[in-house]
Amino acid sequence: MQAASQSYQAVQYAVADNVATLTLNRPAQRNALDQAMREELGDIVAAIRRDREIKVLVLQGAGGAFCAGGDIRTMTSDTAADGARDRMLNLQVVIADLLNLDRPVIAVVDGPAYGAGVGLALTADLVLASPRARFCLSFLKLGAVPDCGVFYTLPRIVGLQRAKELAFSTREFGAQEARDMGIVFEIHPESQVHERAQALAASISQLPLAALSLTKRLFNTSLNSDLNTMLDLEAAGQGIARSTEYHRAAAARFMQKQPPLYQWPAFTPDALPGPSAG
Repeated sequence: MQAASQSYQAVQYAVADNVATLTLNRPAQRNALDQAMREELGDIVAAIRRDREIKVLVLQGAGGAFCAGGDIRTMTSDTAADGARDRMLNLQVVIADLLNLDRPVIAVVDGPAYGAGVGLALTADLVLASPRARFCLSFLKLGAVPDCGVFYTLPRIVGLQRAKELAFSTREFGAQEARDMGIVFEIHPESQVHERAQALAASISQLPLAALSLTKRLFNTSLNSDLNTMLDLEAAGQGIARSTEYHRAAAARFMQKQPPLYQWPAFTPDALPGPSAG
């Protein structure tokens, strides 16, 4: 794939070597979601869904912040219930598209992820954070309810009781606690966390699209399924995956005791310590 990039009003978007990088780009507002950003996110994520050459998406924020949530100025300009609901429904399309994207999403949380920013981060399959990352479900503090899919994603990661506590308390919590709860996968210094995300994305992008896509789809389906259904889907998926040229080449290399086609990139030497990722 040829490298490509394009600038928008509220985001930046670039594609290179089968990896798409989407950067929330309102640093003066800590990348708060305004109408322009919502629309541009919708257009870009829809385009990624159609582009089968893209194998991994990296989602990040500019200027030492991930996303401070919704832009409060846009919330107070129109308090009519129908207008607010319409805006939320449009944003929910983006959230659903990210959650249902059949390719891995890596989020980089470097700085605050508040409100809707937490919801955006939780659409990712892997969340990397820097030590200055701060998470907060600030919704109730503003008299609002959690959105951007938080009611669906958060209890599945941290459990129902902890999800309620984080919402009721509206407290801020850092990268290490987020990792302890399973929200964050790895913690790296702010000088390295974006580089680590790109290294992971570059590695994953070497995997065959069919097997990669099926693996993510089946894991997501398992959250709302039963054993017998998953076994049937697993068998069907395996039939597809083993029919690919990649599988034949990888199996041949194994039989010939050659190095594998794929290798997960190891931690950088100065990655911050923490509990095992499992």
